[in-house]
Amino acid sequence: MNPRANMILSLSLLLGTTIATSSNHWVMIWTGLEINTLAIIPMISKSHHPRAIEAAIKYFLVQATASTLILFSSTINAWTTGQWDIMQLTNQTACMLLTAAIAMKLGLVPFHFWFPEVLQGSSLITALLLSTMMKLPPITILFLSSSSLNPPLLTTMAISSIALGGWMGLNQTQVRKILAFSSISHLGWMSAIIIYNPKLTLLTFYLYSIMTAAIFLTINSTKTVKLSTTMISWTKTPALNATMMLTLLSLAGLPPLTGFLPKWLIIQELTKQEMATTATIIATLSLLSLFFYLRLAYHSTITMPPNSANHMKHWHTYKQPTILAAILITLSTLLLPLSPTTLAII
Repeated sequence: MNPRANMILSLSLLLGTTIATSSNHWVMIWTGLEINTLAIIPMISKSHHPRAIEAAIKYFLVQATASTLILFSSTINAWTTGQWDIMQLTNQTACMLLTAAIAMKLGLVPFHFWFPEVLQGSSLITALLLSTMMKLPPITILFLSSSSLNPPLLTTMAISSIALGGWMGLNQTQVRKILAFSSISHLGWMSAIIIYNPKLTLLTFYLYSIMTAAIFLTINSTKTVKLSTTMISWTKTPALNATMMLTLLSLAGLPPLTGFLPKWLIIQELTKQEMATTATIIATLSLLSLFFYLRLAYHSTITMPPNSANHMKHWHTYKQPTILAAILITLSTLLLPLSPTTLAII
């Protein structure tokens, strides 16, 4: 892509995210979301591969539908209350429509169908943006309107997302699809707690973004997009693969790594809210996700070639790991000792 076009698209992404996350008026929020959508579509389709074009069309249709629902729900609310403020969402129909629209934006069940396919058709850096930065405006809208959302509907979608994200990721061989279902599962954890402790949802999202960015930058360096190629990736950069294993285990939520912190706090908060049954269900369903994280870690670090898998030999080409990847991997594994400070802030 032309460097100038790339710079314009990147600035548009930053502008759209800033507008959507800092506005109180529904029309301005909708404008920010639309700028984001129009900026990311050329990034998805820049390879001109049929799968990339298909991913861009799917992304555009889903995001346009979700943005229309957001505008429709805010219009209904303004019609009945005379308020365009995001904090004044009181109409029940508008609340239900907004919950569905944000679930579609994020990729929560039952509106998850587009996310794995779009991630699979995108480049690794674009997939990283779709998994982290593009989720920030919808999460912010959920944070600001958390008092207006429908608790039973959101809890049902959260449990379904954790279950389906773990279940559908079990039989995947493409790393990007595995990370897509991982994202769906993590968004279920965030949605489960958003009504009771919105700050905890933001903390979970920030830590998830750090860990996911570390994984994507690592596989972008080693050029491993399938399980069959992760089996031989350790011969390129053994140290990087060892740290990727730790990051994967952190993403799974195993102590004493960083990923254990948000899940621990969410289960603790749900128990305080007398939702021990929900906490037990989502903790049990997270074992499904743990399986494919362990499988990824096993293939990337423990499997020794020659192996029995049928795969073509690949050139040992990879990009040099960046300082950013090293910083993100360190944060992804060593932040658990900060939990007392985090508890005091929340």
